[in-house]
Amino acid sequence: MVIVLIVVIAVYFGVFALYPLLKLLFVAVFGGDEGDLGGLITLLSSDRFLSAFGNSILLGLATTAVATLVGFLFAYAVTRTNVPFKRFFDVVGVFPIMAPPFVLALALILLFGRNGTITHDLLGIPNSEVFGFHGLVIVQTLSYFPLAYLNLKGVLESLDSSVENAAMTLGAGRWRVFRTITFPLILPTLFSSLLIVFVKAIEDFGNPIVLGGQYNTLAVEAYLQIVGRYDTRGGAVMAMALILPALIAFVIQKYWAERKSYVTVSGKPSQDTVARFGKSAIPLFIFCLGVTVFVLLLYGTVIASSFVKIWGISYEFTLEHFEYMLSTGMDTVWTTLLLAAIATPITGLLGVVVAYLLVRKKFMGKRALEVSTALIFAVPGIVVGISYIAAFNSPPMLLTGTAIVLIIVFVTRNVPVGIEAGINSLRQIGTSMEEASMSLGASGFVTFRRVTLPLIRSALFSGLIYAFVKAMTSISAVIFLVSAGWNLMTVSILSAVDQSRFGDAAAYCTLLIAIVLVALGILKFLSTTLTTREWRTL
Repeated sequence: MVIVLIVVIAVYFGVFALYPLLKLLFVAVFGGDEGDLGGLITLLSSDRFLSAFGNSILLGLATTAVATLVGFLFAYAVTRTNVPFKRFFDVVGVFPIMAPPFVLALALILLFGRNGTITHDLLGIPNSEVFGFHGLVIVQTLSYFPLAYLNLKGVLESLDSSVENAAMTLGAGRWRVFRTITFPLILPTLFSSLLIVFVKAIEDFGNPIVLGGQYNTLAVEAYLQIVGRYDTRGGAVMAMALILPALIAFVIQKYWAERKSYVTVSGKPSQDTVARFGKSAIPLFIFCLGVTVFVLLLYGTVIASSFVKIWGISYEFTLEHFEYMLSTGMDTVWTTLLLAAIATPITGLLGVVVAYLLVRKKFMGKRALEVSTALIFAVPGIVVGISYIAAFNSPPMLLTGTAIVLIIVFVTRNVPVGIEAGINSLRQIGTSMEEASMSLGASGFVTFRRVTLPLIRSALFSGLIYAFVKAMTSISAVIFLVSAGWNLMTVSILSAVDQSRFGDAAAYCTLLIAIVLVALGILKFLSTTLTTREWRTL
């Protein structure tokens, strides 16, 4: 039974994770004619490619520096000072992760665009230009600083404060303590955060397609090559070029940064008595408050614009945007909910099953299975979409435009998070109870369902939450795979923005945010209220 399960899972990831990327590589290198390397050299040396590549790297570096700094200051203020409203700042610090990918770009246009409320109406600045590099750095910073915040907050909370306390007792000031003790201890995690944010920034598709203007990036160029110029090979080349820096950063982060650590907790834990007072809390509080107000202003603008007639022209209250969505777009809403509802439990369960096999079982090819499950998660979303077009747009596996391929993308791309959470949980749980269950005659399947699964239910729910959020808000990986019969809300939002129907787009965004928050509340409630005994009866 276990061998059959391993073979089925290996075949699944071989077909839907490895094969599309290999097919994309073949199309990029050889195009339509095997051995045609001249066309590849021409594409790689073209001004369009070089400009997009340089712009992507520059945007990634700028966003990485600013977003990581914002995330660090947020984390330091929450964990190392006595700033008020810590819980509120903590919520704001993770909220952009749960929202659609280009809500902030839409809000920036509404507030600071040519007819923006702030630039045009309040400040009287005509033809304010928000498109391009600077606008992208702003929205990407607000979109990705939560990644650095969560990473750095965890390590700051886990640091033993006795060393810092000892330094301050000996007369060292807070700045010297930070410079000589705190900063060196968090340096590996800080470097890891830089790499994570860099990968997300260069692979971003939603914000550049909305706010990029004349500032072309590889992700957008890959999309335009296929949609605008019908050049699959050109899109494949752009996509493969995007893989290289992303994979390099991913490998460094996974196999180097994660191995670097400075142990400060060993033996008896010390009481956390780090001084949390002083004037240093005041500027940090002002900074956190400013970022929070700006984030809430942007999200509030999108929600408010869904209830006014024409933002920037007529602020008359209306429900016509929601009426339009209900009359013409409810099929898209129900389709998105249906596909997410199908993909979420499959993703969560597959994640814990694969984690169980990797931790508890020994079999040939374990390392290859681990790499294949993580590979498609490491590559940019736009690359996944183009690779699926290359692999599944012709017989015998003609899947594009169907519900099946969308569910497969959601599952394959999001399952690594559940696998990682399951592995971390299983490594903390001994095998004695599982061994006792099997010694009493229970099969491996019954033992997994009745013993192991209830013990790692927190990992399962983590995978479920991540899978649902990403299925509802995904855009780059699925934009090539949707069809008239199977469309998604994020694609409808992008279409409305492209047609300058900002009110309709805002209505979709408002409903999408509401759906995600309600679903997260339900999953969180279930994860905290179901006891182990109740879970075993499911």
